[in-house]
Amino acid sequence: MEEAKGPVKHVLLAKFKDDVSPEKVDELIKGYANLVNLIEPMKAFHWGEDVSIENLHQGFTHIFESTFESKEAVAEYIAHPVHVEFATMFLGSLDKVLVIDYKPTPVHL
Repeated sequence: MEEAKGPVKHVLLAKFKDDVSPEKVDELIKGYANLVNLIEPMKAFHWGEDVSIENLHQGFTHIFESTFESKEAVAEYIAHPVHVEFATMFLGSLDKVLVIDYKPTPVHL
């Protein structure tokens, strides 16, 4: 299959450290959400907590999804000083993290 054109989704799965308070988690989530207002290449942000009954989460408890127009826009976001500063603080609060960037691709049957 050829690479899809269009937006790129940046997905981060996270498990916060046990000693990070719920108030701190809320503060970090609000800070992450606010990046969409501070970093132009970031077009949208969504997040949620695991609600699956399958118990296949491998310890991850939260998901964060950001939307970008291209792979180049993701690279610009990652290098942006505001992101670098936030990521240092955010990642320091995590016990586990997994990041995947992908292009949503339709299946043509």
